[in-house]
Amino acid sequence: MMKTKLVNLTRTGNGDIMGKSKRPSKDKFSREQAKALIMGVFGRNPKQIYNYKQISKLLFITDKQRRTIVNRTLDELVEKKQLEQLAPGRYRLLSRAGYKTGTLDMTQHGYAFLVSEDSDDDVFIARNNLKNALDGDLVKVIVYPARKQRARSEGEVVEILERKRDTFVGTVEISRNYAFLLPDSHKMPFDIFIPLEKLKGVEHGQKAIARIIDWPEKVKNPFGEIVDILGYPGENDTEMHSILAEFELPIKFSPEVEAYAEKIPDGISAEEIKRRRDFRKVPTFTIDPADAKDFDDALSLQPLEGGLWEVGIHIADVSHYVRTKTILDNEAFDRATSVYLVDRVVPMLPEKLSNGVCSLRPNEDKLCFSAVFKMNEQGEVLDEWFGRTVIHSARRFSYEEAQKIIETGEGDMKAEVLKLYEISKVLKDKRFQNGSVNFEREEVKFHLAEDGTPTGVYFKVQKEANWLIEEFMLLANKKVAAYASRGGKYEKEVSPAEPKGKKQVGKTFVYRIHDQPDPEKMESFTRFISKFGHTMNPQQSGRRLSNALNRVLDQVQGKKEQNVVEMMALRSMAKARYSTNNIGHYGLAFKDYAHFTSPIRRYPDLMVHRLLAHYLAQGESKNADTYEKRCEHASEMERRAVDAERASTKYKQVEFMQDKVGKIFDGVVSGLTDWGIYVEIVENKCEGMVSIKSIADDFYEFNEEEYMIVGKQSGRKFEIGDEVKIEVMNANLSRRQLDYRLVELEEEA
Repeated sequence: MMKTKLVNLTRTGNGDIMGKSKRPSKDKFSREQAKALIMGVFGRNPKQIYNYKQISKLLFITDKQRRTIVNRTLDELVEKKQLEQLAPGRYRLLSRAGYKTGTLDMTQHGYAFLVSEDSDDDVFIARNNLKNALDGDLVKVIVYPARKQRARSEGEVVEILERKRDTFVGTVEISRNYAFLLPDSHKMPFDIFIPLEKLKGVEHGQKAIARIIDWPEKVKNPFGEIVDILGYPGENDTEMHSILAEFELPIKFSPEVEAYAEKIPDGISAEEIKRRRDFRKVPTFTIDPADAKDFDDALSLQPLEGGLWEVGIHIADVSHYVRTKTILDNEAFDRATSVYLVDRVVPMLPEKLSNGVCSLRPNEDKLCFSAVFKMNEQGEVLDEWFGRTVIHSARRFSYEEAQKIIETGEGDMKAEVLKLYEISKVLKDKRFQNGSVNFEREEVKFHLAEDGTPTGVYFKVQKEANWLIEEFMLLANKKVAAYASRGGKYEKEVSPAEPKGKKQVGKTFVYRIHDQPDPEKMESFTRFISKFGHTMNPQQSGRRLSNALNRVLDQVQGKKEQNVVEMMALRSMAKARYSTNNIGHYGLAFKDYAHFTSPIRRYPDLMVHRLLAHYLAQGESKNADTYEKRCEHASEMERRAVDAERASTKYKQVEFMQDKVGKIFDGVVSGLTDWGIYVEIVENKCEGMVSIKSIADDFYEFNEEEYMIVGKQSGRKFEIGDEVKIEVMNANLSRRQLDYRLVELEEEA
């Protein structure tokens, strides 16, 4: 490319280029020179759109002949894919990286990153290049060429393909002529303008839900209307409803859905009982949390000849009551899951079903879908049966009551409870021998006053009674999935040696899948645990890798690093989800796995019941694409529910810490970022942040490669797992945020 005479270009305030040197020579203006000059203009303004007249003006070209050359050269550069023509006569630099499609991850500062499945590199998008796109939106972005080697990719939104949401929760501020909703979410950096006629009766200072109804392209704030009033900030119901609305989860059922549910009869007809296998005389019981009201699983046990046992795993037959293509089924599908906040359950089904008709309450006949196994005391399944049943639970145990029987050997139905516990121990041991990963973390729970105020913190620990139920639920889930993957055949019907060339084909089913860990994440985890003296080979796979993980998790029990190592191990794992593509469940080490045992609170279990019934009746395989879309929806709603549950826990932690501002606690570093050190208090597991700017003894920076924060002068390091002392500085309920200050530095000074 020829050298040009246009040098020392500078950008004006409006993004144009002004030249400080001589104009191009009239005698030597060739097509090649035109290319160099034009690409120079676009290269310095990769986001700018120009027509040939604007380019000519920037190059000080006024005569018709050379302007014609500019025009033709622009078209030639489009053909050579160096420029793109956005509209007739309007050109822009064509990014070498081209276009990318993905979702936006918005920051509280107003800029965002494009997250794309097609690339590991996130694209930075400045606030003024978002084109009104918001967090979670599916967008098309043009990626600009990096100006320097290793520079971060930057881009600009060119099209919003799909809005993730149009409603937002926040606090309303009303002035004389207008109002705004100030969103709670730090990922929504724009206040929503509300015309006074769109306030719907909300009062100044109340929390509400607003819907965006218009957002002109060059207007800073979107226009909206109030769609629901939540109440005043700080009130427990207001805050819990705000969390549900923030994650677009329902608060209540519509009157139409409630009315439909109320019409469902409580009784069971004699004709329906005749169509089912009758277990009402078989010893049956439930084990659930003490405060539970929706009992969707029960166990039965009776002896068989030859020292064998018949174990029945009985699951509420929700599909009998919730029929497809009804308003009730549509509502259950939309919700996809029950949501468990700190102080309440938001059920998938109306209370008439979840706590009444479907719930396996004691001393009542109930309809079930059951998995029944003939087993020996070594935990081996010798025969299996799936089908619809009727049961009569003789006893409703809490976990504490069942645990007392296991520990003392005394209590109601002790023979059945103790025998099932013995078999469950064998099942659990086999599962871990086969490579199941042992992720058993303490759950933070709160003692709540009547108004929802947290009065204390306690930790829920899994014990033998929990394992008893868990192992038989896992067994049922595994066996039901295996039946579907064999094409709707019982194991005894399948020949151990299939004819050569004949392959068993599974039928469309809803599996719960869990992929292998990402090798890079395992490498990072291995480097992390080495700081505490633990080692493992991240190159291992399958059972060897899971066994190595279990060894590390066993080694950290009771040590200071236990919580952070368990947390980092979980982060290194893939996320479980629903799919028709059966890749197995890595964490459980199961080749086949589905969710069959909780249809009162999970829609995928209801789908599994319906599919299982269809295949037991020799039905043809269902459409996989249809069910895959349903799986994607269920997985998304599950993620939202988990996020809402965490947000409610965080809110209660902040509320619990409000009267502890100024107090000093022992803590452990639980996370590190560019902006701060996250510390979890040892005695109550309330996590807060120490701002890097607040550490006054040095200038600290985050070393991402070593995953530590380091003082520039002192070399002092902060790493995950470090023990520190903190002072509680602030408990911000509206942001669900705790601010801490390190105190030992000042003490040492």
